[in-house]
Amino acid sequence: MPSKKTAADELGTKDDKQGGQKGDKNGARLGRKEYDEQLAPLHLALDRVARWVQHHGKRLVVLIEGRDTAGKGGVISAISHPLNPRQCRVVALSKPSEDERTQWYFQRYVAHLPAGGHIALFDRSWYNRAGVERVMGFASEAEVKHFLAQVPLFEKLLVDDGILLFKYWLTVDQAEQEQRFAERRDDPLKRWKLSPIDLEAREKYEDYGKARDAMLRVTHTEHAPWTLVDFNDQRRGRLTLIRHLLDQLPDCDVPEQALTLPPLTGKPRKEVFRGPLRPIPGVA
Repeated sequence: MPSKKTAADELGTKDDKQGGQKGDKNGARLGRKEYDEQLAPLHLALDRVARWVQHHGKRLVVLIEGRDTAGKGGVISAISHPLNPRQCRVVALSKPSEDERTQWYFQRYVAHLPAGGHIALFDRSWYNRAGVERVMGFASEAEVKHFLAQVPLFEKLLVDDGILLFKYWLTVDQAEQEQRFAERRDDPLKRWKLSPIDLEAREKYEDYGKARDAMLRVTHTEHAPWTLVDFNDQRRGRLTLIRHLLDQLPDCDVPEQALTLPPLTGKPRKEVFRGPLRPIPGVA
């Protein structure tokens, strides 16, 4: 019986899932040129996925979780870059307001679930409760226990309603994490990524690992499994995650409407400004 064709099959022979990607030279970091070469066909495949989601009215949700500095924002940007921002939304919520603290815990996340034909990429998600809130003491053990009891049921409701749900956790060793913290401290364009909580969390690396493992034991379910991705090399990690996501989706080819550009009826016109404003001077 032929195996199921997936969204990634048109990219050629699949990479070995244990790290045998092209360019993996004895664990060397992937260079920019090779990364861009491998990312380009993945972007084309993601575009096909987006058109398939829209054509069939599917709802796609991808949760990106992981340690501080792992590269959550980077992989979300890599996924969303080739897609229509009106169709693919990034959900990155700030800390809850006073009113939100009195709501059902999942309530503010439900509001950001996608409608038919749309994609939602969560940069952190409802799993904050089992991670940062637990480790940093923002949630009591009773609240965490209640969350862990509810979340498999909550996700079962989503999946049973037809939502395509994928959950990724990005891993990074502490030495690499420390180097990235230092880069953020020294780079004024990255310093906004450092918060007081991040600085305090540096000493809680092991606690975060224990909290993650406790969460995985309860929430790694048949209907909503987790996938861990090594992000010590962020470029390689992005390619690995995107390829894995494509591998989980079916053949995404949809009929493509041919577009034609008939010739203009006259010569191309230049801008004419008859009002009070003109374009500002260009840079030298």
